[in-house]
Amino acid sequence: MTVLKPTAFDIDAVRARFSALDREIAFFDGPGGTQVPDAVIDAIARYYREDNANLGGEFETSRRSVRVVSDAHLAAAGFLGCSPDEVAFGQNMTTLNLSLTRALGRQLEAGDEIVCTRLDHDANVAPWLQLARDLDLTVRFAGLTDDCRIDLADLEAQLSERTRVVAFPWASNAVGTITEVERICALAHSAGALAWVDAVQYAPHGPIDVAAVGADVLLCSPYKFCGPHLGLAFGRKELLQSLDPYKVRPADDEPVGHRFETGTLAHELLAGFTAAVDYLGSLGWEAPTAHERELGQRFLDGLPASCTLYGPRTMESRVPTFAFTVAGHTPGEVATRLGEQRIAVWHGNYYAVEVMQQLGLAEEGAVRVGIVHYNTAAEVDRLLQALAAL
Repeated sequence: MTVLKPTAFDIDAVRARFSALDREIAFFDGPGGTQVPDAVIDAIARYYREDNANLGGEFETSRRSVRVVSDAHLAAAGFLGCSPDEVAFGQNMTTLNLSLTRALGRQLEAGDEIVCTRLDHDANVAPWLQLARDLDLTVRFAGLTDDCRIDLADLEAQLSERTRVVAFPWASNAVGTITEVERICALAHSAGALAWVDAVQYAPHGPIDVAAVGADVLLCSPYKFCGPHLGLAFGRKELLQSLDPYKVRPADDEPVGHRFETGTLAHELLAGFTAAVDYLGSLGWEAPTAHERELGQRFLDGLPASCTLYGPRTMESRVPTFAFTVAGHTPGEVATRLGEQRIAVWHGNYYAVEVMQQLGLAEEGAVRVGIVHYNTAAEVDRLLQALAAL
């Protein structure tokens, strides 16, 4: 596999690997889901042509499907920095988190406490709120600073001897803030609690090493980093072994992560996932990240005065995900006008309920622009010009 050097990052060569980009649409909708390279599409189609079968059969296609599933777990382990038996695939991150939190709930008692943050996507909040309702737990929230960073002093103040989990995002899917993930994991452990990390928004923009940061559970979404619609979770082996998951009786208990993969997995999507990881590996992280940061700064520098940005105002400690409003227009109106010009952005709260309430945007939310490595400077300029013309 050839890894491109940072100085050799060729955006035209990258975009040539995506048939979906061969049209006039400028895709700034990456935080909701990226486009996929042709290699991912080909891998999914190849599975259906050559490998399609369920597991456990004594025939060729079933054995080939076993290999597809095994390869996907190996690819996930490499992507997350863990062992293959510590990963689990599912329908999406939210479904996996509901499964994992329900299993943990069997160990929790009335009065136990969960600490979430105002920066979280609701997929790492609502499961805890629902568990709290079922088990009479307490959910506490760590607040934010003025620039939409987690207030670590407030988070530490929320910890107690009853804290069992600290749930937080590696990066905000709304305002782009990157959190001090290693420090927060350490704070959780100092209280005897689990560090439960939502890495959905960070995963497309930088390398993950669950052991290095000290995560006990980490979840992400392959369709946010050029893969198919799947969820992916890491769980520390000792923790997964201690949990009693909801599953059917004949399901295997080994590898330990498999216990959370209920029913038959989408084998064709696992083939696509492996291709997506191979694609990202062919680029490396340094060059795409530098390209994204350059485009992100270009966007920040050129944002018209009519736009109010929420969150960090530089590319320091943030991913290139931006939330803003435009004077005189609702977010829905802005997204519609841009969509008419074949510029794809999101509007609303993007399930980041708490941060939108904190910012006073609960009713209509904001416009969200997300830059990924296949975007171009010309697309950013086109977006800025369209915003200035509103």
